Formats: sequence, C-alpha cells, structure tokens
Amino acid sequence: MIKKILLVEDNPDDVELTRRAFVKSRLANDLVVAADGEAALELLQGENRIAPALVLLDLKLPKIDGLEVLRRIRADERTMLLPVVILTSSREESDLMRGYQNGANSYIRKPVDFERFVEAVGILGLYWLVLNEPPVP
Repeated sequence: MIKKILLVEDNPDDVELTRRAFVKSRLANDLVVAADGEAALELLQGENRIAPALVLLDLKLPKIDGLEVLRRIRADERTMLLPVVILTSSREESDLMRGYQNGANSYIRKPVDFERFVEAVGILGLYWLVLNEPPVP
C-alpha cells in the first residue's frame, strides 16, 4: 500500500516545487494537498478523513495557522501520534520554539535552492517513510 503524505501549503508555487522534488527524489507516495489550515483539519479529523503517514505543515496559512493546526492534531486522539514535520520558509526563532512546544516532530526551513530542496525532500522521505517505526494505533 502506498503511504499518503499530507502537504499543508497555501502557495501554489511551493506545492509544485514539492511535487517536483518528490518526483526527482523518486518518492512514489500519494501527495494530498490542503491549501489552508481548515482544509487540513477536515482531511485529518473530518467525516471523510484520510490517514496519512506524514504531515508536512507550513506555518503561515490562511483560515487557521499552522501552529493551531498542530495544536489540534495533538489534541485529538485519532491524530495525536501522527508525525508532523513543519516545512516552512520562516526564519523566526520563535516559530521554531513554538513548533516544538506544540508537538512538532521536526522543523525544516525550506532551502531556497531547488537542488538543496530536492535533497532535503529525499532525506525526509527516506527517514519518515522508510526508516521510522511509527506506533500502531
């Protein structure tokens, strides 16, 4: 079974960049995209929810920001153990601290250079989707 990855990202250019990085890194996972925090929570906790193996979460999102999405993921028994990687362009040290304080499993600053981004996505995929042993709910 192919594992799903939920990408929570409102910038269409970053979504396309991430898709291209997945292809170039040969990650065959289904990439499901939510363009805002509200849509992400609906996909994770709504009536027709999905069960991704990993959430890649931007912080600066419309409707519900990324940190609030993270808080709600951790507060819900169905999603509290889901691996969440903050993938953001934010250079604010306070965002990094609040991300970890609210239960992020990892915090990655998006590299500006495409080749470095592809490398980061490849490493991220290898670790979280192949090497990591998630708990069985």
